[in-house]
Amino acid sequence: MTPWFNTRKAAQVVAFFAHKQGGAINVLKAAKLVYLADRRNMEKYDFPITGDNLVSMDHGPVNSLTYDCINGMQGARPDWEQFVGGRAEYSVGLANAGMVIADLDELSEAEIETLEETWAEFGGMSQYQIRDWTHDHCLEWEDPNGSSAPIPFARVFKYLGKSSPDELEAQIKAERSTRVAFLQS
Repeated sequence: MTPWFNTRKAAQVVAFFAHKQGGAINVLKAAKLVYLADRRNMEKYDFPITGDNLVSMDHGPVNSLTYDCINGMQGARPDWEQFVGGRAEYSVGLANAGMVIADLDELSEAEIETLEETWAEFGGMSQYQIRDWTHDHCLEWEDPNGSSAPIPFARVFKYLGKSSPDELEAQIKAERSTRVAFLQS
């Protein structure tokens, strides 16, 4: 796992949406909601919630490492498994059915507000409706034709209408470096 990636925080974002969905959520829907929440936070605060790598995939944009965790492709991750249970068919659920939003200690009040707004706008949609919405409205997504392709943060900022997309991307990368330095000290 990449040292700057906060697995616990990403798990809490997924757990938030699983909780809102009633305890379990479709994998594709979860992946889309995580991406849209990061995108909304970038629009509001110039910074994503998870800071994950963004990629274009056939079904639209996703957060790469979070998506891998949802699919169990990162191996045993205690910080993930504390909040999100294993994938079952096309769904992923809460590790603890008694979880409440107050248990999500990695998320700030502003981030919870962003997640609430994302849920209010997209929570009532099916995974395919959200996928189609991202294809039509997330102009940073480019069809990878069966593969995946990175989405630079600067491209997201550009399509969000931000005036200095390259500088904003540099701030995200600097934050990642700071986290790596902190974890290595």
